[in-house]
Amino acid sequence: MILHRPSLLKLAVPALVFTALLAVLTLVNRGESPSLPLGTSAGNPTAPAQRAEAHAQRGDAYLQRVRETGNADLYSRAKRSFDRALRLDPRNVTAVIGAGTLALALHDFREGLRLGERALALSPAAIRPYAVIVDAQVELGRYGDAQRSLQKMVDLRPNLASYARVSYFRELTGDLRGAAEAMSLAVSAGGGTAENVAYVKSLLGDLELKRGRVDAAATAYQDALAVAKDHGPALLGLARVEVARGRLGAAAAALRKAGTGRDPVALTEIELARGRGAAAAEQIEAANAQHRQELARGARPDPGMAEFEADHGSRRKAVALARQIYAEAPSVEAADALGWALTRAGRAEEGLRLAREALRLGSRDPSFHYHAGMAAATTGRIRAARRELRMALALDPSFSPYHAARARQALSRLDAM
Repeated sequence: MILHRPSLLKLAVPALVFTALLAVLTLVNRGESPSLPLGTSAGNPTAPAQRAEAHAQRGDAYLQRVRETGNADLYSRAKRSFDRALRLDPRNVTAVIGAGTLALALHDFREGLRLGERALALSPAAIRPYAVIVDAQVELGRYGDAQRSLQKMVDLRPNLASYARVSYFRELTGDLRGAAEAMSLAVSAGGGTAENVAYVKSLLGDLELKRGRVDAAATAYQDALAVAKDHGPALLGLARVEVARGRLGAAAAALRKAGTGRDPVALTEIELARGRGAAAAEQIEAANAQHRQELARGARPDPGMAEFEADHGSRRKAVALARQIYAEAPSVEAADALGWALTRAGRAEEGLRLAREALRLGSRDPSFHYHAGMAAATTGRIRAARRELRMALALDPSFSPYHAARARQALSRLDAM
């Protein structure tokens, strides 16, 4: 049985998407912060095991800096640090966990799982390997395994990292209220760097938006900025608040303040909704350039790339890309992306089958329902199309500045039939 809110009630007190975005939260509550400043040498007067730990902690620091600055070029430095640590000491748990965290960040979930399990074998009583294991299992679509691993993680230590993952798991199963409760516990638990705390506050804002609580979302994002000034996810969240309030011009300005390099995909949709075709075209190219850079750094493609390609690029390429993603990691997000790519490529029967697979956990993601509704409409399943499109708009009338308008137009046509 996939994790639902009743089975997690005990986790609400010490006794209690995940995804690569949460991966660096494995650094939370680890004890001391990385002891070797960035850019310094590990030196050579200490024993190999001590030098290995110093290199591993420096790798952790590089991963944290990626989160703080958005500079993904630092991934290569993190990798070099972890590689050096493991050459000195193949059993260094910090380095194995760090390498697993990096693998997740680059969307290599099978390698992340392998390394997480290796770290756990080296240190069976530790909590940090479970963060890597749970994230990898979720992204690989192994939800039953993820549920069991998550329960062990929370039983070991209910902290910011474990509560945040409980929140994401609840969100996957459609329990948004329970997800918000767990994320509130993550915020209250604190720990780690200021950026970690700001990040979970931003995630709480995302959940409040999904629940239609726009003012509460804005408060959460402002709280995040109070902890970490100019925090990227919080600034992006405030842009989504402006979208929810119907202020697209203000949303575009907020996105540009956050840095278009962080989310040109969102700015593309806003400019399209505003009817600014030339500005949208610029952002499409910026998004494509960002995706090329990610792949050049060694990252595997993700569902968002395939969806963007389906909407704004080559539909044939989108299908091939989505198939690759789904074959490597058949999560509900991958199923949704492949279903949408197929629907956009004129293969809506296949698209609808994948869209239904994406909804199998009970997700209340409006994009999932929108994709299912559009596939159903294309295949002539009018009743199902109406149901799914109404659900998408009921969950969040502004779930996408561009696609929400298309959902309303499609529903209007269906209702006229």
